[in-house]
Amino acid sequence: MVSIPIALMVAVVVIDVLAPPDIHLGPLLVAAPAITASFAGPWLTGLVGALAVVAQAIIAVLRDRDELFSANHQAQIIALILVGSSLVIFCVLRERRARELTQVRYVAETAQRLVLRPLPKHIGPLRLASLYLAAEAEAQIGGDLYAAARTSSGTRLIVGDVRGKGMTSVGDAALLLGAFRAAAHRQATLIELVAYLDGSVCWNLAEPGETDQAGETFITAAIVDIPDEDVRIDMINCGHPPPMVLRNGRVTTLDAYHPAPPLGLGELAQPSYHLDTFKFEVGDLLLLYTDGVIEARDATGAFYPLAERITRWTESHPDAFLHHLRRDLLDHVGGRLGDDAALIAIERLPTPT
Repeated sequence: MVSIPIALMVAVVVIDVLAPPDIHLGPLLVAAPAITASFAGPWLTGLVGALAVVAQAIIAVLRDRDELFSANHQAQIIALILVGSSLVIFCVLRERRARELTQVRYVAETAQRLVLRPLPKHIGPLRLASLYLAAEAEAQIGGDLYAAARTSSGTRLIVGDVRGKGMTSVGDAALLLGAFRAAAHRQATLIELVAYLDGSVCWNLAEPGETDQAGETFITAAIVDIPDEDVRIDMINCGHPPPMVLRNGRVTTLDAYHPAPPLGLGELAQPSYHLDTFKFEVGDLLLLYTDGVIEARDATGAFYPLAERITRWTESHPDAFLHHLRRDLLDHVGGRLGDDAALIAIERLPTPT
């Protein structure tokens, strides 16, 4: 890349020296350090700037032997020095900013690994894959969440979405995930687990400084229990988009018969939780997701037709399925989502005898 500004300086010197006296191309030398600053650091930019000053001096010597370094050439040399110095300062500040951004990304990635721990590829008789798509280009985590926990008789999973954005939503997501991981294997029934999670969110909102958020902050979530020895799913849906099961090319939407209010509204709604049970057989693919998927819009404003799209796919492995879904979803929205999206794909495998 550095050959481009050097070639430019050589061309300017040769053409300026050979051109008629009334044509001056010396001011074009300033483009050389400007081009260099677009891809190089301060040292290389400063070197090219110094070479541009030398090139201007050569032009002055070869063109005006009778009047070396006239006022015009002196002004151009001073301008090159000022512009070159400014570009070097710009490169220094840019590199400092890049180092800060790298550190921020590292912290964000570490926070993501701590809050959204990677799901195991296999857990019990299940094969899993997960995906998190952030709406912001530099963001690594937001208010969407998912987790899995092993119990003595099966596997429990949660996928949810915190109302709002920013660091507050990240904190609420971390709180719920911590409560789920602590209690998923301790609470005897799914109903008791969901009641505990709702209480955890409500208690957090009751802390000092959080009371003004009561009734305004809540978390939609779908919590499922998949027994090892039975081909079924037990689910409590707390205001979340319903999961889907893909079976033999057909999609079944797991609409809750007994929907519950979002977590965090228990003190206001006084919910009575009930289980919804659905079939989940060997070879089926279960998809849990957040509303960032189904509310993704294309250029015409049309929502992403999730159920319609996935019926056309033949992938049964969760990793391949989510890879296809990610590509198709981003193609639909033109490469950038308007909201965070989290997905879990689960395949039931034959139980070893």
